[in-house]
This record gives sequence, C-alpha cells and structure tokens, in this order.
Amino acid sequence: MNQLKSDYTLADITPAQMAMLDYVAKLTERPADMIESDIHRLREMGFKDRAILDINQIAAYYAYVNRIADGLGVDLEDFWNNK
Repeated sequence: MNQLKSDYTLADITPAQMAMLDYVAKLTERPADMIESDIHRLREMGFKDRAILDINQIAAYYAYVNRIADGLGVDLEDFWNNK
C-alpha cells in the first residue's frame, strides 16, 4: 500500500490495475492530453464501459473536491484525521 502512495509505477499490481492508474494519473495531471486510445487501452485490459465511466468519475470527483478544499484553504488530511 505504501508503494501505491509514493510511486504507483513501482507497485506490485496487475497490468490492468497499472493501466487504470496510468489513466487516472494522466486525467489528473494532463486532462487536455486525453485521447481515444486512453479508453481503448482500458478496454484492452478488460474494463467494460461502465467501469471506465466509474474510474473517470471517481478521478474527476476527487480532483474537484481537492480544488474546492484548496480554494477554501481546507486541509483534507486534518479534516479526515479529526473525524
């Protein structure tokens, strides 16, 4: 689990999991660079369209929530640790 936090590309995970995380990383870091082949790669790894939609929406929602928190000066780590 720690490897996923520090550098997922070095983690001992399946090729499908790596493809999913590559997709999420690209969507998060370079959303304007997303192309149709990014979706095709996930399909080739066995992801169905519904799963791809879920992956996309979860990554996008996470980015959205973090932008809101950053804009309001909220530290989400402190927020969740104090619950």
